[in-house]
Amino acid sequence: MKAKHFAVAVFVVFAILSAAAQSNPQKSFEAMKSLAGNWAGKTTMGDPVEVSYRITAGGSSLLSEIQSGMKGHNEDMISMINLDNDRLLMTHYCSAGNQPRMVATASPDGKTITFDFLDATNLSSPDAGHMHRVIFTFVDANHHTEDWLFIAQGKEISSSGGY
Repeated sequence: MKAKHFAVAVFVVFAILSAAAQSNPQKSFEAMKSLAGNWAGKTTMGDPVEVSYRITAGGSSLLSEIQSGMKGHNEDMISMINLDNDRLLMTHYCSAGNQPRMVATASPDGKTITFDFLDATNLSSPDAGHMHRVIFTFVDANHHTEDWLFIAQGKEISSSGGY
């Protein structure tokens, strides 16, 4: 019986060490993957929005699809979130026709993950409209918010949604 207790104790110690060994980007990625599923909510303007998250590529990527009916026209955008060595990246395939890449930082408590602009493909100029930042706030296991910041010609346009 002592051997069984010892084996359980060793397993617990290794589990604790493994969790402690995860880097902040890995912890943030695990938090983002917890969003897997379908979410429905409204933007701050009251427009309906649906977001789905799907873990793909053997667990190495998270696919996000946003479908929103803003001001009478539909927006449909996807984002791919993945680890890149010691950083967490998001590539956003925007309805503006470009693909901003953003890198994540997490708040000390891990409840907020902010993706900030790193670079972009198909961006005609630095002033061309593009997603520049998104902030995910984990309210609880069943609720989160997304605050998106679009920049065009130096003007900022915010769009938020609660799910």
